[in-house]
Amino acid sequence: MKRTVIIFLLFLLACTQGFSQANSQKKAKLEREIAILDQQIKDNAGKARNANTALKLTRKKIGNRKSLVAESDARIAELDTQIREQKRILDSLQERFSQLEDNYTKLVRTAYRNRDTRIWYMYLFASEDITQGLRRYGYLKKMASSLNSQARETIETREKISENKAALEALRKDASKIRSERVGELERLKKDEAASQQLVASLNRDKARYQKELATKKKQVEALKAEMNKMVQKSVKKPKTEVDVKLDNEFAANRGKLPWPADGPVIDSFGKHYHPVYKNVELPFNNGLNIALAKDSAVKSVFDGTVSNVVVIPGYNQCVLVQHGGYFTFYCKLASVNVKAGDKVKTGQVLGRVDTIAGETQLHFELWEGKTPRNPELWLR
Repeated sequence: MKRTVIIFLLFLLACTQGFSQANSQKKAKLEREIAILDQQIKDNAGKARNANTALKLTRKKIGNRKSLVAESDARIAELDTQIREQKRILDSLQERFSQLEDNYTKLVRTAYRNRDTRIWYMYLFASEDITQGLRRYGYLKKMASSLNSQARETIETREKISENKAALEALRKDASKIRSERVGELERLKKDEAASQQLVASLNRDKARYQKELATKKKQVEALKAEMNKMVQKSVKKPKTEVDVKLDNEFAANRGKLPWPADGPVIDSFGKHYHPVYKNVELPFNNGLNIALAKDSAVKSVFDGTVSNVVVIPGYNQCVLVQHGGYFTFYCKLASVNVKAGDKVKTGQVLGRVDTIAGETQLHFELWEGKTPRNPELWLR
């Protein structure tokens, strides 16, 4: 029974550590993203023309907060299960300890009554023959061994009970702490939702201004697409070398495994979207991702390749196009660039640093397969 308990406790500890580590990593990532979003919302404060951006940032933050609450709920449920199991084991150990204590007490009393060594000798010498004597000697030896064994097991069980109580108390404290954090997260979530409602009201009051800004934004997006198409068309016309084919195959084999160009929450995902308030207003098709970042964040190449071009585009500042055989990655809204056309770059190499444009510190990132834009999130890990 003791061996089973120890094995189970080790298994439970391993599961707890694995769950806790994964939970902590996800929680830390969500909290980092919330910090980035908070700073960008602060930078946008009082800028009516950026109400739409503020709304997107706030809604993303609300999503992260909900994920944090869900993580807390999952962790609390896991801890409650562990607490119940630890309590069951503790009850079992205490029951075993009571039995051991009773048995040990009886053995001690028997030994005490026969503590005079003369009684032991008389018991042996009174044997009718050598066979009976040996049996009696074996009995006395076995009784002494049982006494020692019972003592050891009783002490070990008492120690195990003490360890189990400490583990149980630690679990209860952990659960109490997470419940407290969850209450705070829910309070912050309520404030974020109230801020979101205020931004919606602000946008509803100023629809004419937003539609004018949207027209400008559409022109910038179209200019970006035109420039990207032009650069890709120029690159794909060149005949592929053996190195290009090799790189092309390697890039394709890494679908879903590429590192992110920078660490931050995705504010605008790939594809067609509608305005969060004016539901019938279609936004410009997004050929990539917009990733909110901390100011001056480094932007890195997601794979080995060659810098095809470095251009400046209105609304997107400096952009770097990297070719990976028949694939391309595009990094925009950079304040500074560390590379030039023709440079060979490695996975993780810093291409430049993100810019803050009109209160937005966001990287625009695209991934193309030949002349076709692809959803980068399906390629990144």
